[in-house]
Amino acid sequence: MIVDEARGTFFEEAQELLRQMEQILLAFEIGTQNEEEVNELFRAAHTIKGSAGLFRFEEIVSFTHVVESVLDRLRSGALEADDGLLGLLLESGDHIGTLVAAAASDSPLVEAVQALGNALVARLEAFLPRPAETPLAGEFLPEPEPALAVSGGGPLGGADTWHLSLRFGADVLRMGMDPLAFIRYLTTLGDIVHIETLCDALPPIEDFDPEACHLGFELDLRSAASRQEIEAVFEFVQDDAQIRILPPHARVEDDIALIAELPEESSRLGEILVAGGALTRRELEQALRAQAQDAPERRLGEILTDAGAVHEQVVEAALDKQKRGEERRAAESRSVKVPADKLDRLIDLVGELVIAGAGTQLLANRSRLGELAESASQVNRLVEEVRDAALRLRMVQIGEVFNRFPRVVRDVSRELGKDIELKISGAETELDKSMVERLGDPLMHLMRNSMDHGLETAEERLARGKPARGTVGLAARHESGSIVIEVRDDGRGLDRERILRKAIEKGLVQESQSLEDGEVYQLILQPGFSTAEKVTNLSGRGVGMDVVKSSIEALRGSIEIQSQAGEGTCMRLTLPLTLAIIDGFLVGVGCARFVLPLEMVVECIELPAGDGAGDRDYLNLRGQVLPFLRLRELFEVPHPAPRRQNVVVVQYGGRQAGLAVDSLMGECQTVIKPLGVLFEKLRGISGSTVLASGEVGLILDVPQLIQLATAREGVQIGNAARQRVAQS
Repeated sequence: MIVDEARGTFFEEAQELLRQMEQILLAFEIGTQNEEEVNELFRAAHTIKGSAGLFRFEEIVSFTHVVESVLDRLRSGALEADDGLLGLLLESGDHIGTLVAAAASDSPLVEAVQALGNALVARLEAFLPRPAETPLAGEFLPEPEPALAVSGGGPLGGADTWHLSLRFGADVLRMGMDPLAFIRYLTTLGDIVHIETLCDALPPIEDFDPEACHLGFELDLRSAASRQEIEAVFEFVQDDAQIRILPPHARVEDDIALIAELPEESSRLGEILVAGGALTRRELEQALRAQAQDAPERRLGEILTDAGAVHEQVVEAALDKQKRGEERRAAESRSVKVPADKLDRLIDLVGELVIAGAGTQLLANRSRLGELAESASQVNRLVEEVRDAALRLRMVQIGEVFNRFPRVVRDVSRELGKDIELKISGAETELDKSMVERLGDPLMHLMRNSMDHGLETAEERLARGKPARGTVGLAARHESGSIVIEVRDDGRGLDRERILRKAIEKGLVQESQSLEDGEVYQLILQPGFSTAEKVTNLSGRGVGMDVVKSSIEALRGSIEIQSQAGEGTCMRLTLPLTLAIIDGFLVGVGCARFVLPLEMVVECIELPAGDGAGDRDYLNLRGQVLPFLRLRELFEVPHPAPRRQNVVVVQYGGRQAGLAVDSLMGECQTVIKPLGVLFEKLRGISGSTVLASGEVGLILDVPQLIQLATAREGVQIGNAARQRVAQS
C-alpha cells in the first residue's frame, strides 16, 4: 500500500514537473530567459530522474540523465538556448511524459517509442562534449604505479586539490583487494600530485603477517570530480577501511553555490550537505553515529567541522537553506492535497444533507411549533454554509486547462507555417474541478479550428492590411452565476453564404427559410458539417464541432457563435459553475414539479388573460418582445390549465424567454441527480432532484428552452408577417 501510494505520488509530481519544464521552455522561446528559471529547469529534470531511480524505472532514468546533462551545460553557459535546442528539449519532455505514462500503466514500451527515444538521445548527445577514452568502472589503467614517498616529499593539502586520508583494514588483502589498485584508479578521475605512504602501523618483524595490510596513505588529487565520485572508487572496501575526503579550498564556494541551487525540500542539515555534494552519505552516517554515542549534546555541524569533513562556511550555507525550507513548509502546511474521489464523496453527502434538511424544515413548519421551526431554519442556514464551503473545495482555476495551450499554439503554428500569438486572460477564474477536466478536449478542437480555418497565412494577412502575426485569444469570466469562456481569433471570419449553401446541399435547411446570422453559424455544429476544401491533420473532416457541441451540452452549457467577415470569429461557451448542487426556484404545472436554476430567474409576472390560450407564444414585456413556452403543452401534462397562470422570465447568454406555469412555489436547494440512460437525451430536462416533500422534481434545461422559445417566436412572427402581406 505504501509503495503504491508513493508511486502514485511520483507520477503526479512528474506530470507537474513536466508541465513546469514546458512552461519555462515556451517562455524561453519568446525571450524571457533568466538564470533562476534555467536552474528550475535543471532541478525539475534532476528530480524526475532521482525519483524514477527510487522505483527502478530505468528507461526514465537513462533518458532523463541525458536531458539533465544538456540542461547542466545550458545552466553553466556552455550552451545557448536557441530555437533548435529549445525545440529538442520540448520533444524530450514529451518523451519523458510518454515514459512516465508507460510506467504508470505497467505497459512495455513499443518499438516506435524506443526508436524515438534513441533518436532523441542521439540528437541530445550532439550538444554534449565527446567523452575521452576512459576505462569502465572496475578496470584499471596499465600505467606505471605512482612513486610512493615513505615520508617527506613536500607539503600535503594543496589549495586546489582534494586530500584523501586512507587507512585500509588489515584483512583487505585476504579479501582479494589491492590498495594500490584503488589508488591507481584515482588517476582516471584526475592527477595525483602528491602521495605519502604511512608505515606507523607496521608491527615488529616477528609479528609481521605478509597477508595483512599495515600501510596507510595520504594523497592529494587534482580533479573536477565530485565528492561522491571520489568516494565511489572505494565502494568495495568502505566497510573495511577508514577513508576521509577533504575538499579543496576552491571547492568551498562550489559547495555553497550547489546548496543554494537545491530545492528547499529537506529539513535536515545532513541531507542538505549530502544533496549539495559537500558530504557523502557514509560520512554523514559516521558523524551521526559519533553524535549518538559520544557527543549527543553537540550539534551535527560542529562535529562535521571539527572532523574536517566540511568547511564551516558550507555548514552555514546549509543552515541558511534549512531555515528557508522550514519557512516554505510552514507556508505550505496551510494547504492539504485531497484525492478527488474523497471530495466527490463529501459533495454527495452534503447533497443528501441538503435534502434531509429541507424535509426537516417542511415538517417543522407543518408542526406549527415556533421554536422547532426556528431551530430547523438555523440548521438549514448552517447546511447552506457547509454546502457552499464544500463546493468551494472543488473549485479550481481554469488556468489548469489554459496552460496547456501555449505549447499547442507553438506546435500548430510551426506545422501550418503561420505566425500565431496566443493571448490568455481570466486564467484565475474558478469553476468546478469536474468541469475543468472535461473542458480540455472541446477547447482543444476550437483552438485548432481557429488556427487552421480561422487565421490566414502571413501573405494573406499582409495583403488585407493586417499584421503578419495572427492572434488567438482564450478568455474566461464570471457572468450571471455562470462562467463564460471565449475562443477568439482575428482571422478571415465565417463565410455566411458558403455555410448556408452547404447546409442547403445537405438538406439541413430549405432555400425558402430566412435565417439570422447566429442561426446560420450554428449550422457548423451539425454532425458531419464541414466547408473545408481540403482535409488536414488538424481539421476538415466534419467530425469535430458536433462533438464539441455535445460535450458542452453534457455540461449543461451552450455555444454561441459570432463572426464578422474579414475580422474574425468568437466562439462563446456559457457554462454553470458547478454540476452538483444549485439554488433552485420551484414551480408547478398540474401535479408535476419543475426546478429552475435560481441565478437564471429574472422575474415572475402574471400571464395576461388574453394570452392564456391561442397559438401566439410571445408577450409584450415593457415594450420588448418576450417569447415564452407553455410547459403544460411542452411536457404534455394531462391536468387542465387553471384560470390564472404565471410566467417565469429566465435569462441565459444574454437572451430572455418566459415559461408559463400554474404555480410559483418559491426557492429551494436542489441536489442534481443525473437522469437514467433512457431519459438522458430528453429535450429541455437536464436532471432530476428529490424535493423536501419526497417528490421527484425535474430540473429544466433553461438554455435549451430559451433556444426553443426563440426559434418558435421567429417562426410565428414570420408567419404573421406573411399573413399580413397576403391580406394586403
